[in-house]
Amino acid sequence: MKFALHIRVLTQIFAVVAFPIGTVHADTTVFAAASLRGALDEIAALSTTPITLSYAGSGTIARQVSIGAPADVVILAHPRWIDWLEARGAVLAGSRRNVANNSLVLIGLNGSPPFTTPTEIPQRLNQGRLAMGQRDSVPAGIYAQSWLETAGLWDRVMDQLAEVENVRLALALVARGETPLGVVYRSDAQAEPRVDVVYNVPKTAHDPITYPAAAITEDGRAFLTLLSSPEASSIFEDNGFAITEAPQ
Repeated sequence: MKFALHIRVLTQIFAVVAFPIGTVHADTTVFAAASLRGALDEIAALSTTPITLSYAGSGTIARQVSIGAPADVVILAHPRWIDWLEARGAVLAGSRRNVANNSLVLIGLNGSPPFTTPTEIPQRLNQGRLAMGQRDSVPAGIYAQSWLETAGLWDRVMDQLAEVENVRLALALVARGETPLGVVYRSDAQAEPRVDVVYNVPKTAHDPITYPAAAITEDGRAFLTLLSSPEASSIFEDNGFAITEAPQ
């Protein structure tokens, strides 16, 4: 039996599927970026074999997989980390593909007025902090830094950042009113009724946001096929993601 991976920000969710008596099936373990929670739960429920989903920041996942954590599939939120795993021979050759895309938004609590321009951020923050993923390991933080640099705001806000271990924690800080603003994915904002999108970050202000997936073991290939199905694409889109690139 595969052992449980103990990481503070890791949450495991089990999709239980009934099988005919006497049939034995091994589960497929999927390590996925935290921003995929919700959409991936629904997709896993379509599987005809049991799926174990573990969510964390992409950097955390990549490091754990590189030292032998028991994953069959990884789905990350930035190609940097899949590239890193591929360079270490940690994923099956030829299994990599992009399964979804996303966009970046600035959020505030419900009722927050929209921004005309991002230059309003320092004034709106006042003495508060801007929630975002850690810029050295969390893809949403990497994209956020790129956008803020492009907008000429990085030096003005970098001392007021609340950097967290995954993008869903940044979402939670804003939803609980602990920070006035946060930078998250559009899919995150759609999943949380307590926040409003106050600014849509131009896609030209950072690298394209893609979710590359790859199999770690042969058992993971079937789930990769499911991720590229029309049913999965529909679920991704219903949850605020985009399907604009063919699988790689």
